[in-house]
Amino acid sequence: MANLEKYINDAEICDYDPLVKMAVIHFQFESIHPFYDGNGRTGRIINILYLILQKLQSLPVLYLSSYIIKHKSDYYRFLQKVRDENLWEDWILFMIRGIEETARETIDLIIKIKGLILNYKHHLRANYKFYSQELLNNLFKHPYTKIEFVVKDVGVSRLTAANYLNKLSDDKMLRKEKLGTGNYYINEQLFELLTKR
Repeated sequence: MANLEKYINDAEICDYDPLVKMAVIHFQFESIHPFYDGNGRTGRIINILYLILQKLQSLPVLYLSSYIIKHKSDYYRFLQKVRDENLWEDWILFMIRGIEETARETIDLIIKIKGLILNYKHHLRANYKFYSQELLNNLFKHPYTKIEFVVKDVGVSRLTAANYLNKLSDDKMLRKEKLGTGNYYINEQLFELLTKR
């Protein structure tokens, strides 16, 4: 682990392209397998953090899990080929294809979310006197909201926030779900975009 940590943080050890180096780091971490459980998730988080460290992304949005799960047999086969035969090319190409595919899917998702936000904005502006940019932002901050969130983000009373959300729920803009003593208001279209991946 000390060697891996040094490899990650000391740029003078190796001048490989950061994407190639990320693939090497991922392989090494998975081969060390330092934890009883959670090595795969941790390895994928290390990928994201390394790309941020290398200033290839500023936010942790390129998460390779769906790609790796979708191509699980290739993932394990290429890992094993490096271990058994020192064949790195297939492994590195696999990881770079994963970055490309995931980046394209992420861009597509962002475009769809932006379109959905625009649709909500036009609909809210045209049909509700209580439209505000703060309310719109709140509806897209997470795939759900609560009265408390609207109170905080929009700066309205609890009663006013409840009225806004109940009206949007009555008009099928949100789906109201009771959980315990509170209500959650789910942005189903956003939820569907985020879970369809």
